[in-house]
Amino acid sequence: MTPLISDHKLPEGTRCIIRREPLHPGAQRSLFPALDYRYWGFYTDRDGDPVTLDATMRAHPHVEQHIARLKDSGLLRFPFTSFEANTNWMMAVTMAADLLRWFQLLCLDGPWVRARPKALRWGVLHAPGRLIHRSRQRVVRIIDGWPGTDALLGAYRRIALIS
Repeated sequence: MTPLISDHKLPEGTRCIIRREPLHPGAQRSLFPALDYRYWGFYTDRDGDPVTLDATMRAHPHVEQHIARLKDSGLLRFPFTSFEANTNWMMAVTMAADLLRWFQLLCLDGPWVRARPKALRWGVLHAPGRLIHRSRQRVVRIIDGWPGTDALLGAYRRIALIS
């Protein structure tokens, strides 16, 4: 158990938990100068096992990435004055963000899988092109030189495999 920190500015029961991990090539050294390990820590006032609290803390950036994606998708502002309308807006934004994320995971590859919604919107979703039905085939025509052309055509091929 880590000892409690006595500082009048911090909440009651606050403690500092420090984690040690092997220093891999290219890793940034941190808190203490060491050749074999890197150390990093965090403050918490929650009760519990330090190992469990560390696992919870390491999972937290994952949650923050999801919140950032939702804000990029329209959750940053509520456009209506009515609470019910804003509730519906929030539901629509979260469903659209989920659909967009599943599209990324299932249909895209490379850097587009981890791209933020704004980059995806301007690189892939706003691609100037046409979907033409010809001789019982679908032909996708995209303007020459568009940065997301390969990603978009690969997504169409993966959609054809799924459906």
